[in-house]
Amino acid sequence: MIKGMTRELSPGKQNMFSSLRTWLAAHPLIAYAIRRLGAYILSLWGSLTVTFFFFHLIPGNPIASYVQSLQSRQGYNAHASQGVVQYYNKIFGLEGNLFQQYLHYMYQLVVKHDLGPSLISFPNSSQDIIARSLPWTIGLLGLSTIISWILGLALGALIGWKRDKHVSEWLTNLCIGLSHIPYYFVALILIFFIAYRLNWFPPASAYDPNYAVGFNWNFILSVINHGTLPALSIVIISVCSWMLSTRMLMVTIVGEDYLTFAEAKGLKPRNILNRYALRNCYLPQITGLGITLGAIFNGNVLVEQLFAYPGVGNLFVTAIQQLDFNTIQGIVAMAIFGVLTANLILDLSLPMLDPRVKYY
Repeated sequence: MIKGMTRELSPGKQNMFSSLRTWLAAHPLIAYAIRRLGAYILSLWGSLTVTFFFFHLIPGNPIASYVQSLQSRQGYNAHASQGVVQYYNKIFGLEGNLFQQYLHYMYQLVVKHDLGPSLISFPNSSQDIIARSLPWTIGLLGLSTIISWILGLALGALIGWKRDKHVSEWLTNLCIGLSHIPYYFVALILIFFIAYRLNWFPPASAYDPNYAVGFNWNFILSVINHGTLPALSIVIISVCSWMLSTRMLMVTIVGEDYLTFAEAKGLKPRNILNRYALRNCYLPQITGLGITLGAIFNGNVLVEQLFAYPGVGNLFVTAIQQLDFNTIQGIVAMAIFGVLTANLILDLSLPMLDPRVKYY
């Protein structure tokens, strides 16, 4: 081995590392949290890096394309146009080679917490227009997810508990069929029949523009009225998926010895279902709910497009159409952060909620 490649640790450092290992071995929960946190940071950095290079490898410069279109329509001087492109390339972080752009992006994101200006809403920053769209997506998808989870958990437990009934079999087959239908197809059906044929709910937008935006009853009722169909298109399919997964968990539990013992003790079937059977379905379903809520920042792109809903998904499509890299990367970074953070919280919570989970 080449001299100088390795060095032996001094006795003081060896004692320090030995003491650290001993202390971590005596505190497995803290060691587990440190490992999960390290994996979280590495996954976050890797995902952001892959996202940056993926979108920046798309051919074309959005600034140059826009200036060239102005030049062709209004006869701008070519030399002046080149100066304009260079100026705005620097503002939008498109100056230099790809690696220099990556370093600039990570510096702005990690150190300055700034995504840069938005091309589709210049000179507004990307985080400002994302922040304006985010409440609509959280309100629509967050409430839809929670409602579908509660309904799916309750109904799935019932059809799993009463699996030998004809109604349970019929509902199970219905859920299997509906769970394979895309959200946007249900949205199209709702728009055609309920919005246009029956005229019960508006087909597009998030609220009536005639009402002032604020915490007043007219605006709140308008938001609920406009958001009913988009939410319903998501709930109909989501509740079927939650019902099937809960039923599957319930079927594996029914017939266990502890349920038979509870029945032999004379407990009512309702109490056995609530206190014993359903509790074993909570943990995996809560895990699934946490992951789903972490992913709502992605937005349901097609549903928001169909209903012209001003959420993050709609903004993402607009940003891609105009190659607004700052806004695209901001939305993707927020989605990655939401999913990974939800997984981290679940990883840290499960060992404390369930003693069967080991500190791996």
